Parts: sequence; C-alpha cells; structure tokens
Amino acid sequence: MGVGTSGMKDTQLSHDRQDLPKSGSESASGLNDMPDHDLIKHIANGKQAAFSVIVYRYTDRYLAMAERVLSDREEAKDAVQDAFIKLWEKAHSFNAEKAKFSTWFYRIVLNRCLDKKRKKRPVSLPENFEIKDESQNQEEKLDENQAAIKVREQLDGLPETQKTAILLCYFEGLSNKEAAEILDLNIKALESLLSRGRKTLAQKLAPHAKELLNPL
Repeated sequence: MGVGTSGMKDTQLSHDRQDLPKSGSESASGLNDMPDHDLIKHIANGKQAAFSVIVYRYTDRYLAMAERVLSDREEAKDAVQDAFIKLWEKAHSFNAEKAKFSTWFYRIVLNRCLDKKRKKRPVSLPENFEIKDESQNQEEKLDENQAAIKVREQLDGLPETQKTAILLCYFEGLSNKEAAEILDLNIKALESLLSRGRKTLAQKLAPHAKELLNPL
C-alpha cells in the first residue's frame, strides 16, 4: 500500500493544509469533486490522495463537534485525528448502501470522544473556558457570551446520552433520523432523550430558560 499508519498520524488537523492535494494537481485530478463513497473506495485501496481530500473536506465539521463534546480543543484534535487514522485502516468496512459517509464517520468520531471522556477523571469546567469578546464595550455581545456559557455549563451536566443527542440535533444540525443512526437508537428513544434533556436544561436555567434555550 506504500503508506502506513504512522504516516497518517502526521495528518494536519489545522488550517495549514499545504500538504493536501490542490485542485488541478496530478494527485488530486478527478478527486476533489468525487462523492464521498467513491473516495472511500480509493482509500480502501490505499490511495493517500483520496484520504487527503476527505480530511480537507471534513476536518472542520468534525473538529467542531468533538470540541463541543469534550470542551477541550486539544483533546478534540486528538479524537478527530484518531478517527481519521481508523478511517484509513478500516475504510473497507464502510458500506454506502447502509449509511452516508458523514453519518458513519460521525459515529466513529463520537465514539473516540466518549472513550476519551471515560478515561479522564471528572473535572469541573476549565477556568479558561469562555467565549472571548474582542470588544469589551459591546455589552450586548458580552451578554450573549455569558448566556452561551451558562447553557454550556448546564449542558455539560446532563447525562451523556442526553447531551450527545442535543449536540447532534441542535448544534450539529442533524436530522433526528441521522442522530438516531449515529447513537444506534430508534427515533422514539432519541426523541425521549431530547425531551428529557430540554426539560432538565429548562429547570436548571430557570427563570431565563426561554431566552437562553430559544434555539432548542
């Protein structure tokens, strides 16, 4: 195959993507516009250029999700990188007839995040966890940041299944069907998690729950 797992560990998950194939380059010719399921077939055959296109295409989305789950950017980077390594090693196990790649890979990333959470000792919210306001004179923006922090703190206190369901459906914008597939639940069970999660958040954030939870 020519490229081992160790090579995949050097994959950059930052915005520095100089090593990824550029549109029009020989290695990326025909790959940049290729649908996910075809790229995965190439990855299963050891084509690193196809792997690079997938990394370029999906890193930002899954890094954002992992950071919401873990509340730690460095841990999130590790989780996503581990997931991409697993993709390189297990691409042959993807079945396009059973699921979209994005849904299938969400589950891989989420499982890596949950593994990391289980291995870590329970800790309080990091002192440096905040949404920074670049202009301290913008009181309205500051209020929004404080509200977001309150919601985040209470969201982190939910049971893991409820928190994950809310993250996938309301923060990641997935449909209930997609979220249910990722969590290996039926729709009714997912909706129950969402309902209980919203109810708990409303109770914890009272009397300002309506304003704070408006997106939910």
